[in-house]
Amino acid sequence: MDMECAELNSKTALLIHFTEVAIEVKICLTATMLQLQFTKDILPDSVINDFLNLNKFNEQQFTRLTEILFNFLLEPKETDRLLQQLSEFAGDNGMSLGPLRSLLKSVLLLPHGALKKNLTADQVKQDLLTLGVNEDKAAHFLQQWGVHYPVLSRLAIGQTLMVNQLIDMEWKFGVTVGTSELQKVGNVFLQLKLIIRKGNTTENVYMELTLPQFYNFLHEMERAKASMDCFS
Repeated sequence: MDMECAELNSKTALLIHFTEVAIEVKICLTATMLQLQFTKDILPDSVINDFLNLNKFNEQQFTRLTEILFNFLLEPKETDRLLQQLSEFAGDNGMSLGPLRSLLKSVLLLPHGALKKNLTADQVKQDLLTLGVNEDKAAHFLQQWGVHYPVLSRLAIGQTLMVNQLIDMEWKFGVTVGTSELQKVGNVFLQLKLIIRKGNTTENVYMELTLPQFYNFLHEMERAKASMDCFS
């Protein structure tokens, strides 16, 4: 009887060990096999889990959380407001503030990376789906991304030009001939290439704008030039 118990315990321990190894291998493969476009880095498991946890929010909660996120992207200096809004959100929904802050920090990696790499809306959506975010929530995030992208793009370029010298700029027009969104076929877009100096080297910054976004961008640049002329 004792030998049977010992053998059973040994098999149980072996099974547990193999299960733990399988889980570790699965997690490792999940982290390394994700083909993401907003980053080439291997994301920590905690970040991947944060994106998966977005699916646990109901529609109203996710809408509010997305609003908080884009408010911060539009005004990144308003950290006090961000913390206040997160605290209120956590209190209203019976959540702990710490994990919520960690989740938002993880999710912010995507728009920051997308702006830096000038990803299209389809690429942003694909990354969200790859990270396990469901279709409905990815669609809502993408809708907000489309609304705020012109301003976010100008802010990103403005930040780049604030700390780096613009050497040259190239542009070319194009027409959308194929897309998953039928209404966008035939739309005119503009591709910009900014050549900036970073220390002793140069770097190319690319961005793609629709015609209305380009006119908005041009208007902002004219306003910025007028402001600079006032102080020169």
